[in-house]
Amino acid sequence: MTVTTTVSELRDLLDSDAPPVVLDVRWALGDPHGRDHYAEGHIPGAVHVDLDTELAAPPSPEGGRHPLPRIADLQDAARRWGITQDRRVVVHDDLGNTAAARAWWLLRYAGLAQVTLLDGALGAWRAAGLPLESGIPADPPPGDVVLKPGALPVTDADGAAELAVSGLLLDARAAERYRGEVEPVDARAGHIPGAVSAPTGENLAADGTFLPPEALRERFREKGAAGASRIGVYCGSGVTAAHQIAALELAGFEAVLFPGSWSAWSADPARPTAKGNQP
Repeated sequence: MTVTTTVSELRDLLDSDAPPVVLDVRWALGDPHGRDHYAEGHIPGAVHVDLDTELAAPPSPEGGRHPLPRIADLQDAARRWGITQDRRVVVHDDLGNTAAARAWWLLRYAGLAQVTLLDGALGAWRAAGLPLESGIPADPPPGDVVLKPGALPVTDADGAAELAVSGLLLDARAAERYRGEVEPVDARAGHIPGAVSAPTGENLAADGTFLPPEALRERFREKGAAGASRIGVYCGSGVTAAHQIAALELAGFEAVLFPGSWSAWSADPARPTAKGNQP
């Protein structure tokens, strides 16, 4: 299944008789102004998506900072964005798709097959000299998409703990958070015992595009993916872990998402933590 769309492919699609829905998921940890950034300049016709309110349920100790939304709420949002049952969807952000991958994963999880990430994100569109439009446009015509959960696998904290022992559990956060040297948002520092550090940023080339599949394949082989019976991924709150799952798919591996991720694990005092470079 296709994971990415190039800028040139998107340009041609937007000029075609069947243009895709383009979702702009402008979000970064500590920056709540995604809609303002969208208004300053976005791909013509793109629809702004709010990660905190449309791609997640309200935070809770059990679910973490970005629990999966109820499928009915996600369907309502997808229809607001103009998604119809047979229309392609291309998602992007302005951060190498590390946030937009949440929308990619959720829509794939909910049964949509024709969802891709704009390789290189908004930066690649700008670098190609393609136009942006400003302001907040009128809402698109509502869609009629029907979503059903379960097309991609998920796990909970118990499942993540088991994967760390019997499979491969990848921690997609920055290495210093994995080691427990810093923890800017969650209850405790460190990582799930047995998890292997695999920072999401290392999936990307300097221009924000994904590394070639063969390079990603070698990266994950070095982490133990080739010999693992099952692969799981977590991050801080289940956002950048979705990007890791996209990279794994490009490399030829299937992975399970732990949506609660470290934010849910660290909120439970009964869950053990590890620190340092080693799993």
